[in-house]
Amino acid sequence: QVQLVESGGGLVQAGGSLRLSCAASGTIFRINNMGWYRQAPGKQRELVAIITSGGTTNYADSVKDRFTISRDNAKNTVSLQMNSAKPEDTAIYYCRLFNAPKVYWGQGTQVTVSS
Repeated sequence: QVQLVESGGGLVQAGGSLRLSCAASGTIFRINNMGWYRQAPGKQRELVAIITSGGTTNYADSVKDRFTISRDNAKNTVSLQMNSAKPEDTAIYYCRLFNAPKVYWGQGTQVTVSS
């Protein structure tokens, strides 16, 4: 059974930085995708950033040049460095692992950006 555990959420002022981390445990295949999604109140869950096991990244336009996703394949961890935070970044952030053929989600961590 695969489990994802997130950490690092909290309150940050606009313009500040925050770092989210996610650790995956269980049977993790060498080739997989890991990523971060977020869901704000009253909105659908949306992609923030994803990274393949080969290091290819993809970002939502709204976070490009502000957020950086990275991973450690040896430790099965993925991180999201959030810089220049904006109030519209406020949401619950979820870690996601695509470990073919299944998708796994973390429990979510709240990020609140105050103006």
